[in-house]
Amino acid sequence: MTTGRPTRRAALAMIAPALVARAARAQPGYPSRPVRIVVPFPAGGGADLVARSVAEGLAAAMGQGFVVDNRPGGSGNIGTELVARAPADGYTLLLIGPNHVINPFLFGRVPFDPVADFRPVSLLTSASYVLVAGPALPEGGFKALVARARAEPGRVSYGSAGNGSAGHLGMELIKQSLGLDMVHVPYRGSSAMLTDLMGGRIVAGFDNILSAAPHIAAGRLRALAVSGRARAPALPEVPTIAESGLPGFDVTVWQGLLAPAGTDGAIIETLRDAVRAALLLPTLEARLASLGVEAIGSDPDGFGRFIAAELERWSEVVRRSGAKAD
Repeated sequence: MTTGRPTRRAALAMIAPALVARAARAQPGYPSRPVRIVVPFPAGGGADLVARSVAEGLAAAMGQGFVVDNRPGGSGNIGTELVARAPADGYTLLLIGPNHVINPFLFGRVPFDPVADFRPVSLLTSASYVLVAGPALPEGGFKALVARARAEPGRVSYGSAGNGSAGHLGMELIKQSLGLDMVHVPYRGSSAMLTDLMGGRIVAGFDNILSAAPHIAAGRLRALAVSGRARAPALPEVPTIAESGLPGFDVTVWQGLLAPAGTDGAIIETLRDAVRAALLLPTLEARLASLGVEAIGSDPDGFGRFIAAELERWSEVVRRSGAKAD
C-alpha cells in the first residue's frame, strides 16, 4: 500500500543541494585544503572500502579532496590514538566501527577515551553479519544450530575472524541470551575461518556478508540467519536472528566519522551536512550497496547516543565472555 508521500530517501534527495549550500554557509572557507580520513585498518578491508567510497562522495559534495590514510595496528588503537591527538581543525577525521566500542573493554586499557577525546560527526553505514554453516550442520536453520548446541553442550564449534572481533562477540551475545555452551575457534581473518567451515572442521561461523556471500551463492555454505533487525538486501530470503527465535537481536557492522575533541561546532555541522548530501549521491549509494552496506547518515547527537549505547552493551558482553585481546 502506498501513502502518497515520498520515501525518506526521496525526500532527502530533493534537499541535497540545499544541504551542500548550508554546509558551505556553516563554516565559510572550510575546507580550504584536503581533509584526511584516518582508517585504523589495512587497505582493502571492508572499513577501508567504505571510507574510500564516502571520501569520493564528500569530495564531490564539498569540492575539496578527502584523502584516506590507513594507519593499521593494535586492532585499530594506533590510528584512533593518532586522531585523538591530532589538531582539532577539521582536517583530520577518524573512521570508526565496532572496534571503537569493544577495544576499551577487550584491552582493559587503551591510549584514548572513546568518548571524551572525540566529537561525533555522523553514522555512515550499517550492515548485517550472517551466521553460516557448512557440511558439519547439513540441514536446518538457526533453530537447528541452537538445538544441536543444546543437545551437545561444549561440543559444537563456531568460528570468527578473531578473538574479540565483532563476529566473536555477536555470537557470544547469542550464547549468553540463550544459555548455550559452544566452543569459539578464533582465526586471523575471515578467509581461514570460511575455509575450515567449508571443510567441516567447525560447525558454524559468524561473518560479514561481503566475505560469505560468494560461498553462499555457490552452495558451499548455507546462510542460517542475518544479524540485523531487518533482512539484508543482499540475502532477502534469509531470516533475521530476531525472526528465528531471539526477539530483539540486532548486531551490525557499522562505520561512522569522528573528529578530535575541541573541533568547532560549525565545522561539525558542515561535515554533517556534507555527509548527508554525499550519501544521497546515486553513484555512492550504488557503490555502498555493492559492498553490502546500507547508507545511514545521522546527526552528531544521535551518533553520540548510539556510541554510548554500544559501549554499554559490549562492555557487558566482553565481561561475561571473558574475552581478552590476543
